[in-house]
Amino acid sequence: MAEELGLRERKKRETRRRIADVAMGLFAAKGFDNVTVAEVARAADVSVNTVFNYFGTKEDLFLDRSDEAVASLGEVVRARRPGESALDALRRDFFEALETRDWRHGFNDGADVFARLVGESHCLQTRLLSMHEQRERALAATLAEETGADPDDLMPSFAAAQICAVLRLLTTHFTRRRLAGETHEQIAPGIREQAEIAFRTLECGIGPYARRPREQG
Repeated sequence: MAEELGLRERKKRETRRRIADVAMGLFAAKGFDNVTVAEVARAADVSVNTVFNYFGTKEDLFLDRSDEAVASLGEVVRARRPGESALDALRRDFFEALETRDWRHGFNDGADVFARLVGESHCLQTRLLSMHEQRERALAATLAEETGADPDDLMPSFAAAQICAVLRLLTTHFTRRRLAGETHEQIAPGIREQAEIAFRTLECGIGPYARRPREQG
């Protein structure tokens, strides 16, 4: 039974991924606003109902990994190392993402296509803004949980707002230069330098916040 359930879940994930990949191909070719869910269903050889079984809206087709993106910063904080603050962990994660071209920060190949499509669609711009707000709230909730903050303590929200603003500015600047035709190799050194400045600035204010105690003995 467990093996059968595992196979079923794997097939569902594969179907979901295939539909999302087909949809993104159509969006890239024709523009998000010019593609219907029915077209996606035909191209993926599934019914419209099947598409909606996996994705609640057309925007969900485009932002098919939004749940991962929203949760990602909080996961980094929860996995921080002994002696590492929340900011330390997120700084380390950012530079690792820049090095490995991680999609979570928009450093992956194809991020410029993603940004172009968002720029062409008011619906996607609105949805992406909502996703950024959700990510900030999720990080604040994690910081509150990790520090045992009182419900009326705004420090988790203060810290999350500052961190998310810096990350958003850095990735937006990266994307703008990619859209202008520059390569990752051309952009990365400047982004690294700007990020160092930004994180040093944050360090002056929230650097020690949510530091995990070092292991004893």
